[in-house]
Amino acid sequence: MSIPESFYREAIDLNRYSNRISRQIVTNYNDIVLDLTFKLATIDEVTNPATVARIRSMLLQLRESLDSWSVEGTAYMADQLQSLALFQSEFVVNELQKALPIGAANVNSVQISSDFARSILYTDPTRINVFTLPSLESQVKRTFSLTAAKGAPITLPSGEVVEKAFRGIAASQAEFIGREIRVGITEGEAMPKIAKRLRGRLQFGRNQEMTARAQSLAGGTGMKLANKQVMTIVRTSVNQVQNMTNQAVYSANQNVTKRYEYVAVLDGKTTSLCGSLDGKTFKYGEGPMPPQHFNCRSTTVPVIDDDELRKMFPDTRPSAVGRVSQDESYPNWLKKNPSMQSKALGNKKKFFNYLTDVKRNTPREALRKILRNDGTELSLTDLIKKYPKAI
Repeated sequence: MSIPESFYREAIDLNRYSNRISRQIVTNYNDIVLDLTFKLATIDEVTNPATVARIRSMLLQLRESLDSWSVEGTAYMADQLQSLALFQSEFVVNELQKALPIGAANVNSVQISSDFARSILYTDPTRINVFTLPSLESQVKRTFSLTAAKGAPITLPSGEVVEKAFRGIAASQAEFIGREIRVGITEGEAMPKIAKRLRGRLQFGRNQEMTARAQSLAGGTGMKLANKQVMTIVRTSVNQVQNMTNQAVYSANQNVTKRYEYVAVLDGKTTSLCGSLDGKTFKYGEGPMPPQHFNCRSTTVPVIDDDELRKMFPDTRPSAVGRVSQDESYPNWLKKNPSMQSKALGNKKKFFNYLTDVKRNTPREALRKILRNDGTELSLTDLIKKYPKAI
């Protein structure tokens, strides 16, 4: 399938865009915590009533500051995602227009509601045109929640919407920091030591020069989790807005394109679910839509069947091991690259190869067979029970 190179380049740009949004929100959060730890570090004596009252006042101020942070962070995301939706719609319209011969009918644009981003951040974002494949064979609609499933590497606060998720981060971190201080005092820790544990290696003022990821790695107890939660929410939301906007434009131009292709990233970070969908085509409104999971990087592109138009597009697509054929699907690419299998599948690599080499399944079928019906991966224990001869 031929895909304009610009769609691949845009995926890189959107990742940078997500990082920029995350950096702003993460930095604002960390500034609040660093300000608290700076004040705590000046306290020597914690037994007199005046000092206890001062600490309580600090914690009350922390809670209020984090509450404000959650409100401001959500509003900032709404502005950024609204801008993204407007840009994305223009980008897709322009790319489709380029694919048409001179003199052909103009590509239809779409009207982006002024409340588009807010509808995603303040209401359940996943009840809006998000599809998945629970059975990987039949399409059914499923809600996508910003609450992490059991076993997810990053546990987000309880809640189905971004606004509630940010409020959850604020509340849980205020409680966590207060508890850390109380436990530290009870165990006889000096206040400067407690403050250092909370801030980690971050220094007030210098964190503003760092990326969100660097701040997360350097942050102290609690900071790391909160920062990762923010980055996860931002990346997932950006991916959702991009793909929802794409689908709106594609659907409005079915005189140019009648199907779309699911495109996963060819590297070791792609999940088996997205990998099994890579290269598959669907009618608009009938197939799976990214994001299929937290931090999903997959996208959708329009399928253009005109042979003459296809000649305008490149014959290759990027991958972690260099450019490969445009028609190379993720499952086949993974089979050809054992080093990527280790990164993508870990200990489950042996089951993938058992299913392809011994059971003679295609790579796509093999990926599907290490997934549950709901699209989540089978555990290592489940795979051993299901395919004992693979060990």
